[in-house]
Amino acid sequence: QVQLVESGGGLVQAGGSLRLSCAASGSISHFNVVGWHRQAPGKLRELVVVITNGITNYADSVKGRFTIFVDNAKNTVYLQMNSLKPEDTAAYYCGVGRFGKDYWGQGTQVTVSS
Repeated sequence: QVQLVESGGGLVQAGGSLRLSCAASGSISHFNVVGWHRQAPGKLRELVVVITNGITNYADSVKGRFTIFVDNAKNTVYLQMNSLKPEDTAAYYCGVGRFGKDYWGQGTQVTVSS
């Protein structure tokens, strides 16, 4: 079992950048699925980016703007978000998984003003 804690969210103007962090309570190197989802008010949770068995897939809406980094030495997953848009406003959640068992953090709020 692992606990995940996201941080780095906040209020930013459109065009700005934020870096989200997801600190794990233990090693994440053995998880074969690592990623970020987000949920805007009144909308379903959606995939932002996922690394599955070493292959990275981004949602079309964030391609070229967001980048995921995994630092196994620090047990931390990062999400670098550039050129932010108001439609990126959401609660962002990191998750890890293996053999169908998923773990999620509590989320961090990102608000992009126009």
